[in-house]
Amino acid sequence: MNNPEIEPGLQPAQTLRVQEVGVYRGPHLYSRTKMVRIQLDLGRVEQYPTNLLPGFVDALLKHVPGLREHGCSYGEPGGLVLRMEEGTWLGHVAEHVAIELQNMAGADVARGKTRSVTNMPGVYNVMFEYENEDVGLLAGRFALELVNLLLPIELQGLAGADMIAPSPLALFAMPEALRVLRAMHSEMAFGPTTASIVREAEARSIPWRRLDNSSLVQLGYGKHIKRIRASCSSLTSEIAAEIASDKELTNRLLIEAGLPAPLGTVVSSAEEAVEAARTVGLPVVIKPVDGNHGRGVNIGLSTQSEVEWGFEQARAHSSLVLVEQQFVGGDHRILVIGGKLVAAAKRVPAQVVGDGRATIAQLIDRKNEDPRRGNGHESALTRISIDECLIHYIARSGYTLASVPEWGKPVMLLPTANLSTGGTAIDCTEDIHPDNALIACRAARILGLDIAGIDFVAPDIRKSVLETGGGIIEVNAGPGFRMHLYPSQGKRRNVAAPVLDLLYPPGAPCRVPVLAVTGTNGKTTTTRMLAHILAANGQIVGMTSSNGVYIDGRRIMEGDCTGPRSARVVLGEPTIDVAVLETARGGLLREGLAFDACDIGCVTNVTADHLGLRGVHTVEDLAAVKSVVVEAVHENGWSILNADDSLVAAMREEAGCHICYFSTKAPTQWPDFLKDHVLHGGRALGCDLASGPFDMILYDQAKKMLICRADEIPATMNGMAAFNVENALAASAMAVCKNVPLPVIREALRSFGTSYEQSAGRLNMVEREGVRIIVDYAHNPGGLRALGGLVRKLRTGNSSCIGVVGIGGDRRDQDIFEMGEIAASLFDRLILKEDYDLRRRSAGEVAAILRQGALKAGFDASKIEVVLREHEAVERALGSALNDDLIVVTADDIARVWARVSAPPANELDPLPYKGAIPLQSEIRVF
Repeated sequence: MNNPEIEPGLQPAQTLRVQEVGVYRGPHLYSRTKMVRIQLDLGRVEQYPTNLLPGFVDALLKHVPGLREHGCSYGEPGGLVLRMEEGTWLGHVAEHVAIELQNMAGADVARGKTRSVTNMPGVYNVMFEYENEDVGLLAGRFALELVNLLLPIELQGLAGADMIAPSPLALFAMPEALRVLRAMHSEMAFGPTTASIVREAEARSIPWRRLDNSSLVQLGYGKHIKRIRASCSSLTSEIAAEIASDKELTNRLLIEAGLPAPLGTVVSSAEEAVEAARTVGLPVVIKPVDGNHGRGVNIGLSTQSEVEWGFEQARAHSSLVLVEQQFVGGDHRILVIGGKLVAAAKRVPAQVVGDGRATIAQLIDRKNEDPRRGNGHESALTRISIDECLIHYIARSGYTLASVPEWGKPVMLLPTANLSTGGTAIDCTEDIHPDNALIACRAARILGLDIAGIDFVAPDIRKSVLETGGGIIEVNAGPGFRMHLYPSQGKRRNVAAPVLDLLYPPGAPCRVPVLAVTGTNGKTTTTRMLAHILAANGQIVGMTSSNGVYIDGRRIMEGDCTGPRSARVVLGEPTIDVAVLETARGGLLREGLAFDACDIGCVTNVTADHLGLRGVHTVEDLAAVKSVVVEAVHENGWSILNADDSLVAAMREEAGCHICYFSTKAPTQWPDFLKDHVLHGGRALGCDLASGPFDMILYDQAKKMLICRADEIPATMNGMAAFNVENALAASAMAVCKNVPLPVIREALRSFGTSYEQSAGRLNMVEREGVRIIVDYAHNPGGLRALGGLVRKLRTGNSSCIGVVGIGGDRRDQDIFEMGEIAASLFDRLILKEDYDLRRRSAGEVAAILRQGALKAGFDASKIEVVLREHEAVERALGSALNDDLIVVTADDIARVWARVSAPPANELDPLPYKGAIPLQSEIRVF
């Protein structure tokens, strides 16, 4: 490729431009991995792959040296560098930079993809994995800013970056960008305890979702939901946690139970502390009554002044202070989960070892250079802070921060051994004496804690404290796992595993079955039929649909609830036995799925709808989006596929699970793959709509079983509504694969009709003063075509059929045109209307294209009226219909239309301004 001349003065709008940003939170079109997606227009930079940008690769590697390790398509370190030397485009480069920036900030991410956008030259979807989406988004912005900064000055220019994330930098600089990213990651990353439980949940395929920016995590779905906050769980008793936070009460209960615990007294003044110390015997330990992490705790206080100082230190953290006797021995943490000891570690207070040259302050700085040490609890070890407590403690040994300890001399820096104050831990799980283990386990049970950290002092943990002295000095609710996960010495312990064993014992379910329905048409009715069947089987169903979220048959949310946000509402509902989720393309393209895997996935059909939006330009593109649902079915689940739809049937190649087909053709007309499937014992449902009888037959393991006669299902209108026969087959297939007994399926289908209450907006019929009216969503050509089959069968004698027809403005012009053509073939009169939300079109634009389609199909122009407002179009139809006429309304505001056609009088409608009809001579678009 020749290097074209770079034109000077190139404007930013002609170079890099961010067009769209999304965050995939579940399985999606491109991957099962959570990813940030940035749609990037390279503009003129499309002409400059990396091999045509002198010095770019070297400069990039200088700023981000970790890119040398990226394997890219070569699968080994150096692969990305080779790709850049050969020539690759900047979207691909930005993907890798965003990944590496997150890793440099402390995250662990690796996956990414960059794909060109169909029909949009130079535009790419740049996608990369994230741990925290805010960190991922900011890393994406910084990646583009860095790439832009390294371009030749003539090509620099980045527009739309604020769409990704607000920049905290006035001017991009790599060191400052890294500092911001690291700080954000540190603030938002899970601590070691929560992270270990989440990783263990992932290993067990237990779904989880973070509920806040801290450590509150939901595990499981539906009635199997559990929650954790660090190591506090849904099973943690609030009373037990309160007892553990009261150290004096804890000691008293333990002593009453015959367990070794120190005697102590609660005081509220320095004078009382001195008197208490004399009573229990010096030296003493002074601590806050309700403190944690060793804050305000001091040991070995043996003089009046030390006791008074220790009281002031403790009172800074609590209004009440505990003065207790001091046990002699090493400080240990014993972790008890579910009444069983799972780990033990000896804790060593923060210390430094002299070298004869460095001061104590310098030795502390060296200690803090250990990469395992960080601030707070996110790292394996915590940095040692120099504070008043440390200065006072080393002074008791005759040191100051300026002291230079002799070579090999250990200097203890703090009285307590907490990891949060810089201590270290040595695993001793296998060394603990059985008596000590029993004492710790009894303590947890006496307080009622499901997860407890027992602070245990013993001269030798291998010997019983009943013989050597020592015992329990504290019991902690919600103990940290760091010392057991990352001990400084000894074996790492997977202490998250017993937590999950406690929450979900072996064999216990962690999720309710998830049944997902997608497709172009029929998914709402299929979803409702399936929920009806499952409810008849005695299950509490959570359902999302195009008109709301339902829990146990009651609507709790209104509106189009077919996206991931509504699905998460259902999956987070603790009362449900099963989730039935209508899953539309919009949410799939925007966020991906709300779940990691489903038990049963169904695709009803794929026809042209919403094409030209979000990179979906063909029905093949749309099929790829819909197939995400069946690709997410787990390995023991079922994919339900329409064998009559070639695009849907082809999904069998990607659906990694059991397959069940449904078909409305006679077995002799089945495609070969379906014949072979059934011949070899595969599962399928069929109903011959062409020649009858209308028996819905289940084929399974070489057996044929009658499910129901299609004409016995009210929703099929004696079998005339072929599309609802198809929907009944899909719903029945899902119910069969959910192991619902056939008699239950049969009786449930026989009670499923088309009433507004049972299936709002789907083939709702009413008769009014001799006029029959159908209200149906029929929101695309495929839906209207399917409805038309029934309309033709319902026509009687010389009566007229009036179509009140509209379509969403977000459809392509050719789809709107086709809708008009289909309407012309079905109706005697047309009243063309528009949705209330015009979807960025001007008023009258959609109706004009509908009219053009009808005219092109040969419809009489004198029988076309255009009334823009839907409620006014309905009024016009009602006012002009004669006895025995049939009115069909493809409704947008279904509730309002149904209220009007089913409950007169008209003057009860809320008046809206009437825009009038569009004149017949209005400008009409020509394709």
